[in-house]
Amino acid sequence: MNIILTNSISRKKEVFKPIHSGKVGMYSCGPTVYNIPHIGNYRAYLFDDTAARIFAYNGFDVTHVMNITDVDDKTIKNARAAGMSLSDFTAQYTKKFLEDLAELNVQSITYHPKATLHISEMINLITDLLNKKAAYKGEDGSIYFSIQSFGAYGNLSHLEKQLLQTDASGRVKNDEYSKESPQDFALWKSWSEEDGEVYWDAPFGKGRPGWHIECSAMSMKYLGEHFDIHMGGIDLLFPHHENEIAQSESVTGIQFVNYWLHNEWLLVNGSKMAKRDGNFITLRDILDKGYQALAYRFLCLQTHYRQQLNFTFEILDAAQNGYRNLVSDIQRIVQKSKELNEVILSDRLASEIEKVKIEFRNSINDDFNTPKGLAVLFEFIKYIHHQDMHFSSSDFQRCFEVIKEFDAVLGLGLDDIKPLSIPDHISQLVREREVARTERNFKQSDELRALIEKEGYAVEDTPSGTRISQL
Repeated sequence: MNIILTNSISRKKEVFKPIHSGKVGMYSCGPTVYNIPHIGNYRAYLFDDTAARIFAYNGFDVTHVMNITDVDDKTIKNARAAGMSLSDFTAQYTKKFLEDLAELNVQSITYHPKATLHISEMINLITDLLNKKAAYKGEDGSIYFSIQSFGAYGNLSHLEKQLLQTDASGRVKNDEYSKESPQDFALWKSWSEEDGEVYWDAPFGKGRPGWHIECSAMSMKYLGEHFDIHMGGIDLLFPHHENEIAQSESVTGIQFVNYWLHNEWLLVNGSKMAKRDGNFITLRDILDKGYQALAYRFLCLQTHYRQQLNFTFEILDAAQNGYRNLVSDIQRIVQKSKELNEVILSDRLASEIEKVKIEFRNSINDDFNTPKGLAVLFEFIKYIHHQDMHFSSSDFQRCFEVIKEFDAVLGLGLDDIKPLSIPDHISQLVREREVARTERNFKQSDELRALIEKEGYAVEDTPSGTRISQL
């Protein structure tokens, strides 16, 4: 079955065709470890993980590379301000980043290369670019890429050629610079006193790499000079990804990447996230407020990756409740799979399972449409509950197996759900609350609900009775 994706370079949906049959090589731009990533960064990393999971679900052998930028302008500046060595400074944030990925159940990454461990590869690329006259040494001793030497510059970001002709005469040493401002960019930055002890020796001078060359060197080392997919947030499309293409293809003379995938912005209360605006939110901020990391993953899955996601805590509340209800529903299915003794799988259920599997695959394979995939899962769970009285234990077990297959894509931790074991004292509190409700003593009912929740359980009143779930 085909996987359809939206290629940023063509701005069209295309059928994915791998370079090597049955295999996919993917590169994701990872964090710059000068601080803790914010939830907007994690939206990108969650999309990267989900896309890799979808390819694996379709039977592909996936190699997923996500780099760690541990040397650039920001890491050096912040390390010096903290009075720490660059390696010690970045190590603490690398550790926190990897811990956050574990909380979010990101499992698809094959390699996490660090920039500082691949300096020799960067020096080799820069040497090739100098030899090919695609790069030059500036008056400051830094090495710059000449964008005029690369005729296809601007094809990814669809910059107007007129803009390239009029605005591309200058050069910029900073790793990041203004949008829609094509300029020659630094491949190698000559050492200055501000860099302190951070430098490497190269044939073209003492210094350190620029940000853009780092990703070219690491992606080509692990995936080859020509690979399938490059991913990242829409903010990286220009100049970072445009520069990657230019420097990589200038060295190799062949196409760098076949498909470019970019996820849209995450906004906070309708605005872009920025520390100066007081709306900078990390995953740890969310966890400290009592939210589950997987509730945030659930929230991200509910919006298509090419649509902006407006984050509010009210929306996160809804996602947390929705996720808990989903877990509770599946706990009931798991419980019923162990209660009965019949072992015959009905033909009608087998037909329904075949249908729902096709619907799920069609959804996720259409440009990674996880909102539709979730909708298919919800409808399947609703179907299971409607058939409650007609299912055997083996029927419920088979349904749970299908849910686990879907969770291989969704990554919501549904594959390891156990039947809910409610302690006796919680059951007693629930019974007391039901009596209070029957007697219309709502004050006592609310107090008992609060007590139950304090113990880590949620109470939901449904037409079929009280449902208990674990917080």
